[in-house]
Amino acid sequence: MQTLFAILQVSTLVLVLVLLYRPLGEYLARVYTSSKDFAVERGFYRVIGVDARSEQTWQAYLRGVLAFSLVGVLLVYALQRAQAVLPFALGLPAVPEGLSFNTAVSFVTNTNWQSYSPEVTMGYTVQLTGLAVQNFVSAAVGIAVAIALVRGFASRRSGTIGNFWVDLTRGTLRVLLPLSVVMAVVLIAGGTIQNLNGFTDVTTITGATQTIPGGPVASQEAIKLLGTNGGGFFNANSAHPFENPTAWTSLVQNILMLAIPFSLPRTFGRMVGDHKQGYTILAVMGVIFLASFSILTALEARGLGAAPMAAGGAMEGKEQRFGVFASTLFGSTSTLTSTGAVNSMHDSYTALGGMMPMINMMLGEIAPGGVGSGLYGMLVLAVIAVFIGGLLVGRTPEYLGKKIGPREIKLASLYILVTPTLVLAGTALSFAIPVVRSDVETTSIWNPGLHGLSEVLYAFTSASNNNGSAFAGLTANTPWFNTALGVAMLLGRFVPIVLVLALAGSLAAQDRVPSTAGTLPTNRPQFVGLLTGVAVIITALTYFPVLALGPLAEGLS
Repeated sequence: MQTLFAILQVSTLVLVLVLLYRPLGEYLARVYTSSKDFAVERGFYRVIGVDARSEQTWQAYLRGVLAFSLVGVLLVYALQRAQAVLPFALGLPAVPEGLSFNTAVSFVTNTNWQSYSPEVTMGYTVQLTGLAVQNFVSAAVGIAVAIALVRGFASRRSGTIGNFWVDLTRGTLRVLLPLSVVMAVVLIAGGTIQNLNGFTDVTTITGATQTIPGGPVASQEAIKLLGTNGGGFFNANSAHPFENPTAWTSLVQNILMLAIPFSLPRTFGRMVGDHKQGYTILAVMGVIFLASFSILTALEARGLGAAPMAAGGAMEGKEQRFGVFASTLFGSTSTLTSTGAVNSMHDSYTALGGMMPMINMMLGEIAPGGVGSGLYGMLVLAVIAVFIGGLLVGRTPEYLGKKIGPREIKLASLYILVTPTLVLAGTALSFAIPVVRSDVETTSIWNPGLHGLSEVLYAFTSASNNNGSAFAGLTANTPWFNTALGVAMLLGRFVPIVLVLALAGSLAAQDRVPSTAGTLPTNRPQFVGLLTGVAVIITALTYFPVLALGPLAEGLS
């Protein structure tokens, strides 16, 4: 029965994504290639002094991304520090400085790492005007950067890659906002709460008093998932019945996380004028996703021990209303899309099962990845795959008519090295600095030994890859983790964006060269296999030693 339920869930998910792929992908292409502006958009451009018809170089585009994000960090930080005097603060005090910095960086970088319990830390004003706003615009920034890279492939001898302010505005107003409104209504119909009730004290059937929180949850839940953000309104995130009441709302939330990332390859194919290229990228994403989900499900469904066998799987940390399959599907989806939302606690997975969400993030979250970030991450890997393929068979390294030369390979290689450097350096420093190690071991780690290392490794993997999920056994609201993870989130978000936009500018400046007998075909099954292999092998070579010290050692012990 459980197997049938899993098959029906996955089949429904695949069917909905197939039905969305073409219309949503085509719509996204029209949004970012249209020459028409809505009246509200023209008004916004006048207010900020932007000429919507003015194209930007990659340097100007980057300055827009960085300036906008810096303002976002400052505003979210200020809102948290001023919370006590804001309306709808629910009597909550100002958020401490270190936590305010970490949270501001987290939401602006589309990470949504939360080192706190949201319902007893953030009032409604901070949640709505600070965190929810960043859920929209940080996602729009990710899509804008991906579109800029696609323009680099599609352009011919152009010194420009679009206009950041136009891309940001259109992504927010034409894509994320309308879809979020519709899906918030769907979630409300499913039982997700939406109110401004504050805290309600109730008497339980045993005579005890319990405080029940309320809040505008459905509206934030929709964009948290659609924008692959992940920050929950409650500490239990999508395992909380107020956020995710039933099995069918859990399936809807999976669809929300995957809809835009899995449709962007269609947008890519449309904008470069070759839909087969989009199908190739989609195939690689699909293969990795299904493989990861299948392995994680097998590990959790066959958990060793008397209790897992009696329960029909490793049920610790999982909601009974979801079971193993809906939990592993959600866990695979959230960590492969940089969402970070959870409907089960990854810290309670089996040792090898807990390793799979970690590996999903270590892959760079490219299957299908976050909104925008998944596509540009996969395209960077495609550049590397083309170069490797050219070396192997002696063919010209070209991709979509653009020569892949030393500059492009250097940028792509640096992109690949950024997050592993942050993950491994952050994990190592947590144990190498005596004062920091003492604090980590006595305050943060509740499960010493191999699992404790896995918890710290997971934290830096999540922060550096802008995911936001966590092994729940780690106390991260400390000076070290607030600072170190905040820096990892900033560098893990914006250094890759710098490299991607530089790559877009380099490609845009080139003319397209015609395909010849020496050009490596990039729209065939062979290239799907090559690109999949490149993604997996790079991850295996980079992270295998540290995995062997943590989850692998724990799982094999």
